[in-house]
Amino acid sequence: MTRIRPISYVDGAFLMPSSTRIKDKYNETQSRLVTYLKGGLKTGKHYFKSKYIAKDLGLSSKEVGTNMAILADICEELQIVRWSYSNSTTWMVKPFGI
Repeated sequence: MTRIRPISYVDGAFLMPSSTRIKDKYNETQSRLVTYLKGGLKTGKHYFKSKYIAKDLGLSSKEVGTNMAILADICEELQIVRWSYSNSTTWMVKPFGI
């Protein structure tokens, strides 16, 4: 078994790499969605349609919509808002603090 080492020690607590925190907090589909959204944000994209996310990740639009709604409530890294519906739900995504 491979053990993940903490990257730093601050105020009596070990800080784990963000990829480790993502795996501990979300299920596999939600982890994939968060990684996908962060990648899109890095390229300057802020609006995502469920049907295109589904196509890119090999999921159904329903799986995407259900998990995006959950992430909108629990994700502390990204602000996820159901933005509009036109042939597919559009989600606005921003990093928190912006």
